[in-house]
Amino acid sequence: MLRGSAAARLYYIAVAFLLILGAAAVTAPRIAPHDPLVQNVENRFHPPSLTHPLGTDNFGRDVMSRIIYGSRSALLVGIISVSIATTFGMIVGLAAGLGGTWTDNILMLLMDGLLSFPTILLAITVVSFLGYGLLQVMLAIGIIYSPVFARLVRAETLALRHEGYVEASRALGTPILKIIFKHIIPNLLGRVIVQGSITFALAVVVEASLSYLGLGTQPPTPSWGLMLKDSRNYLVQAPWMALYPGLAIALTVLCFNIIGDTLSERLNPRLQKR
Repeated sequence: MLRGSAAARLYYIAVAFLLILGAAAVTAPRIAPHDPLVQNVENRFHPPSLTHPLGTDNFGRDVMSRIIYGSRSALLVGIISVSIATTFGMIVGLAAGLGGTWTDNILMLLMDGLLSFPTILLAITVVSFLGYGLLQVMLAIGIIYSPVFARLVRAETLALRHEGYVEASRALGTPILKIIFKHIIPNLLGRVIVQGSITFALAVVVEASLSYLGLGTQPPTPSWGLMLKDSRNYLVQAPWMALYPGLAIALTVLCFNIIGDTLSERLNPRLQKR
């Protein structure tokens, strides 16, 4: 594992990349060189050039513009799905950690049941039940990753509930909601943030996978997964169709993983003491 200045440089590079990606997603109509939906059959499979920096696809659409607009879907899915997973997971985890034995066992049994399914298979099942589209993908990803947050919050809550300041507050008759928001949540928020950054990267991959399978973002809306799907029959003829959206997914996931690893070290009191 990288340490010191090298790790710090990687962290800041990752943050800078994601800030640029977020800015590009917000300002896509202004910075995209072409309309991502406009087709020009005469320009099919045009290699990278000054007019089309990343080339064109099988419909003559500009690849760079579609990657810029596709970042909107990736980041939106990550933000919404992680928010859903965090909210639902924290509610279940707090209820299991502070509730009785029966409550804990039942809730964790349900969460373990969800965790027992392969991620993509469960995502396909949920999307097939809810319907195809970006909203359904966000709900599906939020559901399948909520058990991860639930187990994390439960484990932290079980440890925190026996701390002296928590037991003192309960002995003084402090309402349970006040204890949760004043003592429990602030002390587990660091772990939740770290898990959120890692889950964000996983959400980007799942969204691209579902779009590739035709279950996520629907054409002609730009999506990195859809771009990979469109390129599968033209890997020799136009390799840039797969190369650049694949790089976009890989770099985004890598940056979120770097940030998650760095935050886990910085927020770990054991490592801070070394």
